[in-house]
Amino acid sequence: MPPVYHRGMTGEALASLGTDADHRDVERALLADGWAWCGTGDWAVALRSPDGEVVARISPFDPTGPYAAALYREAAHTRQVPALFAHRRLAGGGDLQVLEWLRPVGGDEAAAFHRAVAARTPDVAALVDVVRQVHDRACAALPWCGPLDTNPANVMRAADGRLVLVDPYYADGPNLYATAANDPDRVAALIPESERRFMTEIPLAGSGPWLPEDREAMRAALAAADART
Repeated sequence: MPPVYHRGMTGEALASLGTDADHRDVERALLADGWAWCGTGDWAVALRSPDGEVVARISPFDPTGPYAAALYREAAHTRQVPALFAHRRLAGGGDLQVLEWLRPVGGDEAAAFHRAVAARTPDVAALVDVVRQVHDRACAALPWCGPLDTNPANVMRAADGRLVLVDPYYADGPNLYATAANDPDRVAALIPESERRFMTEIPLAGSGPWLPEDREAMRAALAAADART
């Protein structure tokens, strides 16, 4: 079944892309359709729709993206996750999520929400059950899957005022990328090339900068490991 797009998104912009579209293709298509840059993180960039109601999260490489999308679908009844309008895996291991527009909240409010999740208080119990179930699936399937992310930025506010949990799953980047640098054969054995082709292109806006020569050395090491495999 093709994805259903929110009215704020021109569906043709993505529907015209082939199955081999990667993160660059999606960025170009949306920018040409009037979307605008609105944020950059470690793993993804964000573009906002022309009507301002939705945002596209575009990652060159994100193993946990499908699990975040599963959380948004399976916990939608709680209204404590963002509305997900579309999700698409991209060539090379990238990930596209189209979500309702959200605003940041203060650190104290975000910390209180995270404490409630950790304690499984009654007001978030249904959400926590789904969060844990999906996280268990991610940990079982993915090498280098990290623990639940308690960064305050992962709690945001929807247009109707409700607090939502965003992107609580992540790959253990420091461990994964250290292994890619020091033992690329292990990464090549555990993550197919088709799912990590652009792993050196994540933005690293918070943890960076990433020197171009370091990126190139990692690409070369992984390519050599693939050749050996």
